[in-house]
Amino acid sequence: MAAMTTTGFPQGKVYESAEAALFDLEDGAQIAVGGFGLVGNPEALITAIAARGSKGLTIMSNNCGNQGRGLAVLLKQRQVARVVCSFVGGNPDLEAQMLAGEVEVQLNPQGTLAERLRAGGAGVAAFFTPTGAGTVVAEGKEVRDFEGRPHVLETALRPDFAIVRAAVGDAFGNLRFYKTARNFNPLAAMAGRVTVAEVDELVEVGTLDPDDIHLPGVFVQRVVHVPEHVNFIEYRTTTA
Repeated sequence: MAAMTTTGFPQGKVYESAEAALFDLEDGAQIAVGGFGLVGNPEALITAIAARGSKGLTIMSNNCGNQGRGLAVLLKQRQVARVVCSFVGGNPDLEAQMLAGEVEVQLNPQGTLAERLRAGGAGVAAFFTPTGAGTVVAEGKEVRDFEGRPHVLETALRPDFAIVRAAVGDAFGNLRFYKTARNFNPLAAMAGRVTVAEVDELVEVGTLDPDDIHLPGVFVQRVVHVPEHVNFIEYRTTTA
C-alpha cells in the first residue's frame, strides 16, 4: 500500500489514516510503543491495532497501559501474548493476566529497558550494566566483573514495529515532541524496523529548524496526521 499524496506534502511517508499506516501488522508482531503512563501515547495507532484485531502481540513499553486505557485496550481484547516493560502497578488488566499465566511479562529496570531500546536503534547487539546484578533480574544471564563490580549482560530490543506520538512532524518524519511527552518515544522509534509516527501537527519539510528536531526522519518510515487526541491526565487549570 503506497502512502497518500497530500496537498503541500511529497508522496512517500505520509499515510491517510492510522489504519492505513499499519496495513502490514500481522499476528505475532513485536511492537515498541512510546509513552509513559498515559502521557505521549500514540492513541490513534493503538486504536487502529485494536480495530485490526491482531493477536499474539509482543508489546515493549514502559507500561502496557494504565487503568484500562492506552495499551490496556489491547489487553482487554486479548491481543497481547507477551509484555516487555518496567512497571505493572496501576494496570489491573496486565496484573490479572500475568498472574493467570495468560500473558508473559518480562520486567526490566526502567533504565535498562530504555537502554535496550536505544541499543537496538544504535546497532548495538548487547551491553553490560551493573543494574540488577545480584537480583532476580540477573537470573539466567551472563555476569562479568568490571572494575570490581558485577555487570549483567542485557540484549538489545529490535521490534518489528514501533508506534510513537509527536507534537510536530514533517513529511520526511522529522519529529519534535512536547516536553516530557518525549519520554520513551524517541527510543522506541529508533528501535523499530518499521516506525509509524502519529503527529499532532504536520508541516512541510524544511519548516522545522534542524536544532529543533528531537528525532531525525531517518528513523521514521511512516507518518500519519492525527490533530485531535483525548489527553486523559492533561488538563488546563486556571484560577479566577
